[in-house]
Amino acid sequence: MTQITRDTKETQIKCTIDLEKSIDTKINTGVGFLDHMLDALSKHSGIAIDITCNGDTHIDDHHSVEDCGIVIGQALKKEIFPIQEVERYGNATVVMDEASTTCALDLSNRPYLVYEFNIFGKVGNFDVELVEEFFHALTLNAGITCHLIYDRGTNKHHIIEATFKAFAVALRRALVQNKKIGIPSTKGVL
Repeated sequence: MTQITRDTKETQIKCTIDLEKSIDTKINTGVGFLDHMLDALSKHSGIAIDITCNGDTHIDDHHSVEDCGIVIGQALKKEIFPIQEVERYGNATVVMDEASTTCALDLSNRPYLVYEFNIFGKVGNFDVELVEEFFHALTLNAGITCHLIYDRGTNKHHIIEATFKAFAVALRRALVQNKKIGIPSTKGVL
């Protein structure tokens, strides 16, 4: 179990991540749609997330969304690395009604994000562009190489939710225990 706090002029965040899910998931970021997405991420990854964020949402949701990604990424990195006896790679395609998105990731300790989506606008009050900001912050801070690809769909809520779920399932698969592999790299370290 890892706890991270972040205190800036824009956000105050406290986050606990537990790969063993020995704590309850509790999410209160001040951004309703992000809460919904993080709940899905927790459920489908099998990772408990307890996060509270007090952010400057009177300006907009950007700082809260990005900083939550930073903190969750930092906590994941502490939970995952040094990596050993796990699959390391994970992928998933998740459908939600008409929408389909694909995630492929590598617990590489070399952060990189490929984000191929062509959706714009809002879901309620939530700016769709913040999804990329969240995953950029998370992958950069977690040390994950991640490719998120839009396959199809028209409903922005469905597309974004499928994206969070695809990431969650891919992460869960990458963390599957594999004692035979030891350190999953020919370099001997990640």
